Amino acid sequence: MTLQEERPFPLGRPRSIEREPALELKGIRKSFGPVQVLHGVDLQLFAGEVHALLGENGAGKSTLSKILCGILSFDEGEMRLNGQQRRFMDYDDAVKAGIGIVFQEFSLIPYLNAVENVFLGREKHNRFGLLDRTAMRTRTRELLGRLGIQIDLDMPIHKLSVAQQQFVEIAKALALDARILVLDEPTATLTPVEVEHLFVVMRQLRAEGVAIVFISHHLDEIFEICDRITVLRDGHYVDTTSVAETDIDRLVLMMVGRRIEAGFPDKPDPDDTAQVVLRAREMRLHKNMPPSEFELRRGEILGFAGLVGSGRTEMALALLGEFDAASRRVELHGTQRSLANAADALASGIGLLPENRKDEGLIVPFSVRHNISLNNYGKYRKLGFFIDGKRESADVGAAMAMVRVKAPGPETRLEELSGGNQQKVVIARWLNHDVDILIFDEPTRGIDVGAKVEIYHLMRDLTRRGVSIIMISSELPEVVGMSDRVCVFRAGRIVKTLAGEDVTAQEVMKHATAGGSDAIH
Repeated sequence: MTLQEERPFPLGRPRSIEREPALELKGIRKSFGPVQVLHGVDLQLFAGEVHALLGENGAGKSTLSKILCGILSFDEGEMRLNGQQRRFMDYDDAVKAGIGIVFQEFSLIPYLNAVENVFLGREKHNRFGLLDRTAMRTRTRELLGRLGIQIDLDMPIHKLSVAQQQFVEIAKALALDARILVLDEPTATLTPVEVEHLFVVMRQLRAEGVAIVFISHHLDEIFEICDRITVLRDGHYVDTTSVAETDIDRLVLMMVGRRIEAGFPDKPDPDDTAQVVLRAREMRLHKNMPPSEFELRRGEILGFAGLVGSGRTEMALALLGEFDAASRRVELHGTQRSLANAADALASGIGLLPENRKDEGLIVPFSVRHNISLNNYGKYRKLGFFIDGKRESADVGAAMAMVRVKAPGPETRLEELSGGNQQKVVIARWLNHDVDILIFDEPTRGIDVGAKVEIYHLMRDLTRRGVSIIMISSELPEVVGMSDRVCVFRAGRIVKTLAGEDVTAQEVMKHATAGGSDAIH
């Protein structure tokens, strides 16, 4: 993929619309210490519209959303709600004004049920001062019915599917009688069918006059569900436009300040003589299932593709000993190995970048240095108890440079970095551990289009250095554009391995669906 630097899209002002906005932000500025993150940002939101808020990670979308919902206060600027000047004191103040937010990272309490979560902190009481469980249960059922969802109201949240949890979050916001609803990456973990159902719900809310702020990195979704779009870049307001007046190329140019041509890094010529670094045989995720087998060659990207629930991630975890497979045989560099768990796999040179990087791959409150050094302190130990800080700093600096982490320094906390740079920190950790096999599970989920380009090029740089990669992805263009070979999964097993010119969207889908019409998104 080639990048063509261009003069950045000019910063501007929103076009005026004759009717009164439900909510208007003007000249919003926000700093965290000496770092200014919003530089005079504007936003107009009208009742009965779905308004996309776009920008790369770090553009200021989350900060602006938190200001809108009272979670953060702004330093300078003006907020008007239904024409009246407002400044929310806190989230509860915004809720009382009719504003709700559904965070990308769910705010539900996992061991409470849906009713308890929907009314948490705002429980209904009867005339005797006791909890009115019947009223809360009835209202929760009404809200979920409005969303077209039926779930067991007594089941703890953590036992529900991700999609069901997402709709409980929305029901929680609607229970507050929100007239303005902020949805932060609501489709990130949903299947295509679940995304379409969410869009049906959003259209219904729009018809009821609810104003929706929709944050998503999937630009195709913007054109399917949104009415207008506001773009931020590096904390600056860039432009507001209607969906009908723009296209994907123009949006990308506004977001990143340069044009990104379609495509992926060039693939190397196939090398059937390349060393096989890993062989997996007799891989059965469950009993009475036909066996699967695959091999991974030095310096290649082997894609794992299939519909959600096809067994892609489970196969990778079974390889590491983290999924209790019915049977498996694993060879590393020609030697049979019995990998008991991820730590055992790491000691054998295999690293995993999990799908949920914030919960499973990183310690977000820690620094970049600590995250890169995790699992590696053994090699820095001296005199039994002390850490060789000089060697650690040198290794951390080299790993950061290798994967091009953009951070003020190694002591920067992970929570201050964009999603793409957080992903790079995970990669840096495993490279610091001298792994030669990396498993990427959804490597670009939740990161913006510009960061995706960097991750793609980084993956190709790694393979040129001899690292072998297994890439699990639900994005079909990513599978086809990045994989040298593809293992296609269906019903828990590999049904076809594609190579060369056979790595096409049509071939992947044909085998993933047995000729059906379902799709990976």
